[in-house]
Amino acid sequence: MRYISTRGQAPVLSFEEAMLTGLARDGGLYVPESIPTMSHAEIAGLAGQSYEQVAFTVMRPFIGDSFTDEEFREIIQKAYAGFGHEARAPLVQLGANHFLLELFHGPTLAFKDFAMQLIGQLFQVALKKRGERVTIVGATSGDTGSAAIEAFRGLDAVDVFILFPHGRVSDVQRRQMTTPDEANVHALAMDGDFDDCQARLKDMFNDFDFRDGVRLAGVNSINWARVLAQVVYYFTSAVALGAPHRKVSFTVPTGNFGDIFAGFIAKQMGLPIDQLVIATNQNDILHRTMETGAYTKAGVTPSISPSMDIQVSSNFERALFYAYGQDGAAVADQMNDLSKGGFTISQGAVDFLRENFASGRASEDETMASIKATYLRTGEVLCPHSAVAVKVAQEHLGDSPMITLATAHPAKFPDAVKRACGQDAPLPARMADLFERDERVTRVANDMDTLQTLIRERTGN
Repeated sequence: MRYISTRGQAPVLSFEEAMLTGLARDGGLYVPESIPTMSHAEIAGLAGQSYEQVAFTVMRPFIGDSFTDEEFREIIQKAYAGFGHEARAPLVQLGANHFLLELFHGPTLAFKDFAMQLIGQLFQVALKKRGERVTIVGATSGDTGSAAIEAFRGLDAVDVFILFPHGRVSDVQRRQMTTPDEANVHALAMDGDFDDCQARLKDMFNDFDFRDGVRLAGVNSINWARVLAQVVYYFTSAVALGAPHRKVSFTVPTGNFGDIFAGFIAKQMGLPIDQLVIATNQNDILHRTMETGAYTKAGVTPSISPSMDIQVSSNFERALFYAYGQDGAAVADQMNDLSKGGFTISQGAVDFLRENFASGRASEDETMASIKATYLRTGEVLCPHSAVAVKVAQEHLGDSPMITLATAHPAKFPDAVKRACGQDAPLPARMADLFERDERVTRVANDMDTLQTLIRERTGN
């Protein structure tokens, strides 16, 4: 299995190399040269299997010879051992033909744990075999950072630096990043918004002297291994509701497009998906793009669903790659235009996107109303991101069962939940003392030289 860049000018890599590299050297994102497919019988055979068994079957073809079967099975077992629910990703019925996929039972109470816990184990095994040490730098709008820190804290071969927008994440999200006391963990509160954090991250990857000097590695959703891990729960949930014998639809709250792109990969593998619905908050660039065919940045307005407060959806580049028939040059041209404020997608590419994705948005008031209505109808308390998706999903209900992805535990956003439905959203017992722990954080300017100097000093490079 080989991996190629969406911009067509970077070296072709193995799975392990693509995972450790993150962003391609031409600025693109790695995707598999071809997407393995599963037959109707193979998908049907997943019924009744554990999450770990399904994960091995779904992901194994993408791994190539980077890990042995025995190594990969052990990696998967370790990755999900710390989850708080035996099913890992349980389904809850919200109404007729509408189901909620609870993806918040991992160590940091967010869907990012499914990928990050796996990546932590993959990195550990790969780096130990290579005898190497790397510097992981990530940008987060809230949940990726805490999941990355949880996955890599205390590991000998890794230093972890996480950039998050100062004052624009929830208190729980911030404390999950700032309270770990391991020496290899560095939480950096950067001035600006998430797009600024993500831009500085990409700048660091594109500075090859710095990148090579500190052995830079990335675990943001630009990392293909992140997307691959998220493909698994599309299969487990769809099979639980009757796939492949009937189609299933999904609605996904998304800002960076990685989680819903994993659904696209599942569909390409043969999972019979009817609708893939993009759900956005008031920062609705993805919904606007689907409606107009123009990807135009319009600024970020802070919301009660901060992990979706994004205007540069990095994984959308992967979708464009397939929409343009895997033409790397065309994708590179679009990304160059993005730096000038936006781009217009060709009609053929727009048609491809609309054939594969639907979309919707929820305002702040609609998000609050969705939390309240869902609680009153079902007793299920939603986080604001999941509430956005439930609202949009209800507008797209049809003959196929609809699975809405619940991407974070409501305890991560207690103030918004309390205002919306009057209910407290307590942290699980294992996190009950989160607000009593000491914080360790560095405030940094939105400045490339400052960031690089800090990282070099702390890694000794």
